[in-house]
Amino acid sequence: MKALNAVRVSGAEVLPLLEGGKGVAVTNGISSGAWAACDGIGTVSAVNADYYDADGRIIPQIYRGRTRRERHEELIDFGIRGGIAQVQRAHEMRNGRGRLHINVLWEMGGCERVLAGVLEGAKGLVHGVTCGAGMPYKLAEIAARYGVYYYPIVSSARAFRALWKRAYHKFRPSLGGVVYEDPWLAGGHNGLSNSEDPRTPEDPYPRVVELRKQMNEAGLHETPVIMAGGVWHLRDWQHFMDNPEIGPIVFQFGTRPLVTTESPISQRWKERLLKLLPGEISLHRFSPTGFYSSAVRNPFLRELEERNERQVAYSTDAVGEHTAELKVGARGRTVYLAPADRARVLEWQSEGFTEALRTPDHTMVFVAPAKANEILVDQINCMGCLSSCRFSNWSQDESGTNGKKADPRSFCIQKTLQEIAHGGDVEHNLAFAGHGAYRFASDPFYSNGFIPTVRQLFDRLLTGD
Repeated sequence: MKALNAVRVSGAEVLPLLEGGKGVAVTNGISSGAWAACDGIGTVSAVNADYYDADGRIIPQIYRGRTRRERHEELIDFGIRGGIAQVQRAHEMRNGRGRLHINVLWEMGGCERVLAGVLEGAKGLVHGVTCGAGMPYKLAEIAARYGVYYYPIVSSARAFRALWKRAYHKFRPSLGGVVYEDPWLAGGHNGLSNSEDPRTPEDPYPRVVELRKQMNEAGLHETPVIMAGGVWHLRDWQHFMDNPEIGPIVFQFGTRPLVTTESPISQRWKERLLKLLPGEISLHRFSPTGFYSSAVRNPFLRELEERNERQVAYSTDAVGEHTAELKVGARGRTVYLAPADRARVLEWQSEGFTEALRTPDHTMVFVAPAKANEILVDQINCMGCLSSCRFSNWSQDESGTNGKKADPRSFCIQKTLQEIAHGGDVEHNLAFAGHGAYRFASDPFYSNGFIPTVRQLFDRLLTGD
């Protein structure tokens, strides 16, 4: 195993090991502060982060606004309060060591306001901001305004080139690094483009080399690339180290830090991760963002797969192959299907999937009455957690809508991520994970259900394992 040399990140020399920021309340001040205290780079998730009452208890994020717009404002306020609280905890825990970053998603609701609010409220405590899930052109401007470094998350050299030419070249001194997040290996939302096949993974090495070429052409020879997605054992990545084609490199760990004593996820979730088998992580496109994402293929995800399979095209008039009548809804309105599709619908209805929900694509999905009611209630309760949501048809612009019919083939991502992050059912909520999560079960470090501290994991990583 090659020796790991310190790399300059966010204004300091640190070990090139970065804890990836994860989802809603999953990477908090305790876990990221402990990581930074090991002389690495800890990352607080500033996506709907938790905050506390005077006794240190988590304050539930309960929405009282009557309209989506009112609830959206509450969400932004929760996000700023929580982000500040978690940064303060991390700052105390790191004891002046390492670096402390925060992570936001550009497509999250009110991202610019939350990011600015956290940086203002925790001024001087944050060293860098990582940001992906979209094209965050304004990230550089906001980071520079608050004197912190910025780290865009990209999945291709082409994406970085677009960001650099449009905005980032104006804020070159504040660019701390570029995160290459492999779209076939990383957990959570991934940056697969329409030209890339989700079923055909590509080797990350030539993609990172191409990114480095783009960075060098921009004069960013000493700016590190952060390799994210699929990093488990450092010994597997030695060909990236001390390699002039790659340049300065930092390795991001997202999945492995989930299973530490400091990780805030539930014991049941940790135990589930320790038992995952190959093939139990699914790259899917059910997210209300419209992006691909990677998660455990549990009953929650399988229900979405089955729901989408119970789908047929329809017309309101008899036209083309749509000649077979079907009565749907409480009023028994007539729609027209292809005869073969009508036969399938009758079979689904006999199995209890009697409710027809229309989609924006002139199709209908068939679900059980209880699921139909759940979907409707979740859509009504939307609090605008995304800048634009296909599930509820919310948009944070002045219109308040994306102009399309709400899509019942998706789900309320805020609801399920809040539930699983706070001890909810691991099997019936969305459980993001990287595609290497199955390695917990075969890695001897985790034998007999061993759950390490952050320090024990960090020391293990330094050995190459």
